[in-house]
Amino acid sequence: MPGRRELANAIRALSMDAVQKANSGHPGMPMGMADIAEVLWNDFLQHNPKDPHWLNRDRFILSNGHGCMLHYALLHLAGYDLTMDDIKNFRQLHSKTPGHPEFGDTPGVETTTGPLGQGLANAVGMAMTEAHLAKQFNRDNFPIIDHFTYVFVGDGCLMEGISHEVCSLAGTLGLGKLIAIYDDNNISIDGEVTGWFTDNTPQRFEAYGWHVIPNIDGHNADAVKHALAEARSVTDKPSIICCKTTIGFGCSPAMAGTEDTHGSPLGAEEIALVRKNLNWPHAPFVVPADIYAAWDATAKGAAIESRWQQLFTAYTKQYPELAQEFNRRMKRHLPERWAELTDKLIHEFQAKKETIATRKASHLTLNHYAQILPELVGGSADLTGSNLTDWKNVQTYSKETPEGQYIHYGVREFGMSAILNGMALYGGVIPFGGTFLTFSDYARNAVRLAALMRQRAIFVYTHDSIGLGEDGPTHQPIEHAPSLRMIPNLSLWRPCDAAETAVAWRAAIEYHGPTCLLFSRQNLPHQERDAATLANIARGGYVLSDCVGKPNLILIATGSEVSLATAAAEQLAASGIRVRVVSMPSTDVFLSQDIAYQAAVLPKDITARIAIEAAVSDGWYKFVGCHGKVIGIDRFGASAPAKDVFKDCGLTVERIVAVAEDLAKQSNILKAEMI
Repeated sequence: MPGRRELANAIRALSMDAVQKANSGHPGMPMGMADIAEVLWNDFLQHNPKDPHWLNRDRFILSNGHGCMLHYALLHLAGYDLTMDDIKNFRQLHSKTPGHPEFGDTPGVETTTGPLGQGLANAVGMAMTEAHLAKQFNRDNFPIIDHFTYVFVGDGCLMEGISHEVCSLAGTLGLGKLIAIYDDNNISIDGEVTGWFTDNTPQRFEAYGWHVIPNIDGHNADAVKHALAEARSVTDKPSIICCKTTIGFGCSPAMAGTEDTHGSPLGAEEIALVRKNLNWPHAPFVVPADIYAAWDATAKGAAIESRWQQLFTAYTKQYPELAQEFNRRMKRHLPERWAELTDKLIHEFQAKKETIATRKASHLTLNHYAQILPELVGGSADLTGSNLTDWKNVQTYSKETPEGQYIHYGVREFGMSAILNGMALYGGVIPFGGTFLTFSDYARNAVRLAALMRQRAIFVYTHDSIGLGEDGPTHQPIEHAPSLRMIPNLSLWRPCDAAETAVAWRAAIEYHGPTCLLFSRQNLPHQERDAATLANIARGGYVLSDCVGKPNLILIATGSEVSLATAAAEQLAASGIRVRVVSMPSTDVFLSQDIAYQAAVLPKDITARIAIEAAVSDGWYKFVGCHGKVIGIDRFGASAPAKDVFKDCGLTVERIVAVAEDLAKQSNILKAEMI
């Protein structure tokens, strides 16, 4: 039977050989954490390589994702569908072993990591969801949700500010099944971290309310095993195990423990020395049969899952309704009457004809949808009263009440957003979080990763324009909506009234990916629609009002500017200009429609077009073309009442009318010249 060090050396060899073959990668961390990983995976991890999506598996997150060859080696050795050819194709085009772990590319990879600290935040979200679902669905003698979330973190993860945000919250929430293993190797890209990172990490985590296990020799398997057992025994707080390791363990004295092993291949000469130092005489990408046999977790994993399945079968017999609801939520199916009940609210909003802020309309929508969706879990980054992200009688998520559906994230926009990703990845919940649109900048990289992973995280951004008024340019978003629209896979809705708001929420809940919902602070007037127009909201862009005969001009607007467009259209019609008003709450949804529909809304032969939005103008030229105009804001706002700021920025009915009249004249001249 191979010894523990020999099993760990298989990770080291595969990692350095794959990086060398790719001529790219990070061998040092996998070589340093191999002993820790071997103990965790062989002695503690609850998983089934033949069923990577088994619901009650332990979650393993590699937050220091640059060391992904550690994870790939573990998956390969344990028996996942990751072959030696996949290991050899490390960092190659369309391989299952990309340069950082990517959700969906590799069986057994729970989340996309690489941007440091976000894997840790995802792990907090997963642990929060585990506690939430366990409290909702577990019954005496039926712990159908009962597992740990393990996360490897490095110095870089703990230097990133997001680590403070999420670890502070995790301590407050008492996430007893979250265990972080800190690779304290004292090295980052620039060298020894003592020049820029001298935090007392154990004291820091004690202050957060974590259980701290300091000064563990990460190359001593017995010490690691004892520390993990201790961490698992603590049920009322998360744990961090601080492991001292040597980056590039096994390398020559000149290389081991230095930044030289961090992010570059070791080179053939050094790899030969490592093989000698580790007593690993095998050729590159060769693992002896006895080591494979010792690593193979397929039989053990199948047995663990089988026992759980027997438990769940008994649970289903005793609690059939709970089991049915659990299965529905974990399969991400919406309730049977979802379409009917959401249509009801949309039609009610249209009939009420209220002048209302879309943030308030969102609040009303949440009160309705939350009654249909018990899986809705929301929160705000300390702006509940402004974002209006709670709903009637919702219970707060806390250490004592993890079954609660409302989360007070505190002033932690980035942490909140990355936690949402972890919750979405876990499943069984539909998570959302709110802040002001301008503060989406704080959360930007988590929003990007949600899009990269196509996860159903809903980002609620209120105070969506200069319409917030007196708070001034620091709080007035200008470039935010256009820049968010540029992120692939991310859907964005900016509704103009209550009916569009309800449709936007429904679209976000149904979308297989992340959505940004942008809502106004100020009241917006109701827009008249017939049944067909109301149905067309869901298509992202539609003809809100039209003229008799062929239009001379098309006005396109979103959000609060739709009412400016409709008012301008009335004035233009009085002067004989035939105007079509197009409301386009979601450009990405509109562009996903068939070409015939797009052409019906925006006929190619009507080139006189004006797009109106209280934001940077560049993105709208794809809709107005080279003969159209964009009335936007290509400067920062000002501190004043909203009506004064709109006037100062040139977003008025009078300006739209003037630009439209001028454009109509130019269009007539152009047509005459063409004739």
